[in-house]
Amino acid sequence: MTSSSTSATSAASTAFTHDVSVCIGRFQTFHLGQLALIRRALASAPLCVVALGSAHQARTPKNPFTWQERAEMIRLALPEADRSRVQFLPVRDYYDQQRWVSAVRQGVMALAQATPSTSFVLVGHFKDATSQYLKGFPGWALDALPLQGHIDASALRDAYFGNAGAALDATLAALTSQAPASTLAFLRAWAALPYFETLAQEWKSLHQEKARWASAPYPPVFVTVDAIVRCSGCVLLIERGRAPGKGLLAVPGGFIEQRETVYQSALRELAEETSIRLLEGDMQHALKAVQVFEHPDRSQRGRVITHAHLFDLGSRRPPEVQAADDAASARWVPIEELASLEDQFHDDHFHMLDFFFSLTPRL
Repeated sequence: MTSSSTSATSAASTAFTHDVSVCIGRFQTFHLGQLALIRRALASAPLCVVALGSAHQARTPKNPFTWQERAEMIRLALPEADRSRVQFLPVRDYYDQQRWVSAVRQGVMALAQATPSTSFVLVGHFKDATSQYLKGFPGWALDALPLQGHIDASALRDAYFGNAGAALDATLAALTSQAPASTLAFLRAWAALPYFETLAQEWKSLHQEKARWASAPYPPVFVTVDAIVRCSGCVLLIERGRAPGKGLLAVPGGFIEQRETVYQSALRELAEETSIRLLEGDMQHALKAVQVFEHPDRSQRGRVITHAHLFDLGSRRPPEVQAADDAASARWVPIEELASLEDQFHDDHFHMLDFFFSLTPRL
């Protein structure tokens, strides 16, 4: 592959096959395989829209970079003449395929100022089961390229966070065959920011936890519970006191125990983390819904299926709470403020709240 200094083919002299090309990905982090897809997209249409998934998420070892930082990595890897032909679309992880597809389609159409005659081509490759979204855009042509070498963004992040400290320069130097030089320079500069050391420590904690399950005959599937408690227009949240997600907002919850029902576990975790004291009869009356959240990518830990219990305490004065167990703090937060806190939530907890309280626009 050529470097980002390669001169761009001018739009005026190129016989484009479509009006708009689209590339979709998380680009955490941006590598040469992804650069090849974007180059193909730029050769196919005068305008390329890059949809950046996992937008508005909190920083984690899986999602370390904001969508703006990822857009900058992509821009830096392109020749100057091509940068103006790329527009970026941040897209949430809705954990709902139909809603996510609608968000991508509507966002692309708006950026492209599309008309009924606008022709689109979706450029990508089928990596694994997670690539089936490429079939979800009828009416758009599909340009499915073969895999562009054995490059994996997860492995790049593992190398980056797993070699924090003195080994980092050597690690980045060893990645020259997998990532553009501009990406490696970006990673080197970003490692000086305070986020890097925090995420490197969290990566280490997650890596150690997964290592304990490495000898299991099958990958583990965890069952958890969560308690979403509403009272007088507020919802009860905790700040996580330990990894994963240390310092992030979450609803109270945890792992189910062997001799408990999911309801019993939800009440126990709620009491342990917030010290809330309510009569069991009051809680039974307040239970309004139980929803299972089971998207394969919802948790950094791996496959985690949770049963979220919605309790509505009505318009009474919110009960006193005090953080304990895994929680560093516990507090009542007005529901109307939740949307502004989206990038401060652990895993998919913002989306769980969105399910119950409709925090983001329905598409």
